[in-house]
Amino acid sequence: MRIAIVSSARARGTDDDEPLLLPALARAGAAADVVDWDDATVDWAAYDLAVLRSTWDYTFHHQKFLAWTEQVAAVTRLRNGPPVVRWNSDKTYLTDLAAAGVPIVPTTVLRPGDPIELPTDGELVVKPTISAGSRDTARYRPTELDQATDHARRLLDDGRAVLVQPYQAAVDDAGETALLFLGGTFSHAARKGPLLSAGGAITDKLFALEQMSPRTATAAQLDVAARALACAADAVPGGDELLYARVDVVPGPGGEPLLLELELVEPSVFLPQAPDGTADRFAAAMVTAART
Repeated sequence: MRIAIVSSARARGTDDDEPLLLPALARAGAAADVVDWDDATVDWAAYDLAVLRSTWDYTFHHQKFLAWTEQVAAVTRLRNGPPVVRWNSDKTYLTDLAAAGVPIVPTTVLRPGDPIELPTDGELVVKPTISAGSRDTARYRPTELDQATDHARRLLDDGRAVLVQPYQAAVDDAGETALLFLGGTFSHAARKGPLLSAGGAITDKLFALEQMSPRTATAAQLDVAARALACAADAVPGGDELLYARVDVVPGPGGEPLLLELELVEPSVFLPQAPDGTADRFAAAMVTAART
């Protein structure tokens, strides 16, 4: 059995999951190769399964990447599948979750041509709808509204849609909670330290560095995750057969968990922060996916 762990040239050597996952796949009896998604020399039909992992530059080539997923899925199994990737790679999926009753961080979508009217009653976050690793994302104070408006205008003028969200202040102390699902089953949780500093600092790197530690999920957080995954299952073909999923939640104003992102394309699954045996379980789920 051959499994392609799909990466990108710019991400090589930066995926902290990889050193644990590759030996686990070997123990599971699978030959695994790390290959770049846009490497034209790769024979994807030679693999029983291709798994999206550190394809973190895809947002620079979004349409090309979507077309590539279709091409690969025509010759082998790709997880997660093209319809899931198409839906989830644009953060406007949040409006689908909200419509289904999933408690999300309040979100306004601005599209090119829309007037820019930003809230003035608290800190806010401006980000493109197609982005990964907190790239082109910034947090602004009420006194920095002009700066936030300029940020949104630059993105819109570049033809990119924009999300505007109120910054959840409790994140500064509590961080984010990442809930990891592998092979359709809840696996583990991890704490992500605060990523965005006040003052409108924008990262243009491939991804922002994250401070990670293990965390125990609460019943309320798991309920939000279950509702989000149920929505994905209804919203898109293949949404009910996810090889991996990450649900990022943050505490809202009253401490209630709010969904910040549902990551189904290429999320880190934080194996270094996971319980012993997690990499082997992930590898086993891949082997199962390669056979079905």
